[in-house]
Amino acid sequence: MKYAGRVFGADAELSIEREGLRLGSRFLDFADVISLRPVNHRVLLGTLSGEEIEISMLGFSFDGFWEELMTCFSDRSLEALFVEEKELMRTEGDFETPRESGRAKIALFSDAVCILPQSFGAVRVPLCFAREIRLDGYRLTIGLETGARYTVGRMGYDTKPFAERAQQAADRVKKERARALAAVKTEPPFTQKGLFRTETPEQYWLAALGDGVCAVELNTGDDAATYLYRFPEAKEVFLRQLELAMEAMGPHREIIYWTEEQISEKPLYRMAVQRCEAASFLRDRSAGRLIHSASHAEKLREFLNG
Repeated sequence: MKYAGRVFGADAELSIEREGLRLGSRFLDFADVISLRPVNHRVLLGTLSGEEIEISMLGFSFDGFWEELMTCFSDRSLEALFVEEKELMRTEGDFETPRESGRAKIALFSDAVCILPQSFGAVRVPLCFAREIRLDGYRLTIGLETGARYTVGRMGYDTKPFAERAQQAADRVKKERARALAAVKTEPPFTQKGLFRTETPEQYWLAALGDGVCAVELNTGDDAATYLYRFPEAKEVFLRQLELAMEAMGPHREIIYWTEEQISEKPLYRMAVQRCEAASFLRDRSAGRLIHSASHAEKLREFLNG
């Protein structure tokens, strides 16, 4: 839908598109937006460059503009979180994550809870790694095995149904994941294993850990490389972040090995890196790729024993 408003000091035609905002002759990609704020019938857009863009004079169209903007921004954030599973419920409520707190759209999927605030702090909480899901009054807390905690609440009549469905989804996804992982075999030097997404159990990864190094094989049917990492953390810490990153990216493995230049050229992947701390963690520790060849086994052994 098109709107009439004022931006950059002049009257302009405005429209909200799937990937961003058309502001007169200028297009603002959602990948460059860090915050959206409604203030006295104006919309303030914070950007990565530090520029703040003000949209005003929307008149009676303000409420419709804001709702469409939030819906499109949230949907684009879900794309950046690579959410492709079945949506079970969507509502709105308070939230608290390790990064921020406030009010947001909150969605429950078959394998995750997604918190979609008016910022680039959207997060996908994987239920397969949930250690606890606890409802205290109007606050639902999801604690992960990493120690991270996410709280949503004040969702009105949706609070209890949301909590019940989230617990049911977590129980199901954990059982299905355990069953799928039990069928995955490892052979030396690979000793660790994991799935990308529970809904695609035929795609999995294997990891070999050395002293401050790790080699990862992606079993997705079309890979011909081993991904190498160097890390200063304890092995347990690195492995947990590896599990989170692999589960977060799903089949979109490019995010772990593309260069910064390649990532910058694809707005959706820029958004993905912004929103997934585990993916950023893994990218920061990349030590390159080892292409499969006749000398692959020898080079891999040298790297792990290095």
